[in-house]
Amino acid sequence: MLLLLLRHRLNFMMNIRCFQRSFSAASLAPLQLPSPMETHLWYILPNEVKNASLLNQYLEILSPCEKENVFRMRGDQLQRRALLARALVRTTIARYQTNSQVEPRSLKFKKNIYGKPEVEWQDVDGSHLPPLHFNISHTSSIIACGVTVNSAIGIDVEEKQRKLKNNILAFARRYFSPYEVGLLTAISDPEFQRQEFIKLWTLKEAYVKALGRGFSAAPFKTFTIRFRTATQGHLSERRDSKAFDVVVDSFDDPKNLTSNWQFALLELAGSHYAAICIEGDRTTEGNGTRPMKLTVRRTIPFVEDECVSGTDAVVAIVGLT
Repeated sequence: MLLLLLRHRLNFMMNIRCFQRSFSAASLAPLQLPSPMETHLWYILPNEVKNASLLNQYLEILSPCEKENVFRMRGDQLQRRALLARALVRTTIARYQTNSQVEPRSLKFKKNIYGKPEVEWQDVDGSHLPPLHFNISHTSSIIACGVTVNSAIGIDVEEKQRKLKNNILAFARRYFSPYEVGLLTAISDPEFQRQEFIKLWTLKEAYVKALGRGFSAAPFKTFTIRFRTATQGHLSERRDSKAFDVVVDSFDDPKNLTSNWQFALLELAGSHYAAICIEGDRTTEGNGTRPMKLTVRRTIPFVEDECVSGTDAVVAIVGLT
């Protein structure tokens, strides 16, 4: 097994020291920062990363705490997924440090008061580092990281074929608002209903993650996802992503809506739904309904990057230019 060494921490660390002698620091192609109201979405397909030497190289760039978290996972697949997730975050953010070259391993992170991870910027020679925001989501078959500048972001990815153990409507009544339950109840086709449930779930989770206050502070039942101008039909019936936009009604704080939050929903890599929620530019409030600009890249860090925007790997459902 590729991650067999992870079962034995001491042996694994001895091997890492050997690899440190043979590996030179792989360069990451520098990128321009996302423009205002633009999102960069990076993703890894774990099944494409099978080289043990490359996995060891990823481990080199993690902090001691991150390594401990990887070692704590049970089973090779969970360990590899945790390793790839942290490697994706570090290598992605390091690409945008244009004022000074920053190694992925030197990046430091902190958590806000609700536990959402943030970059702890280290000023270099008094230079002003970019106000990057990021968020990560993963399933067993994809790991994604979204990046913005000056805009809070939340993302969620879910497998299109995700199966639910419970009855969909019973599950929806437990977590969704009455309006959302009504939308699902009106769907007679079980497969169509399941797909619509997953799309709603990804949008709701992306919104909660963008708020950055944790799920306990923003339970799913306290807000409603609505599709403005989509007075009839559901997401799967509307292929023009500009035909309507997503808005949120908050029961707890109706005045703090959602006109300042922007959503996108897409099919990713042919196998997943991905939802993105970003905070609108407060200097242009009132224009929050304009479609989001999105650039999507598939990556194997240190090996290859591929821009897949405009290909079959990215199919817009709603909210994208």
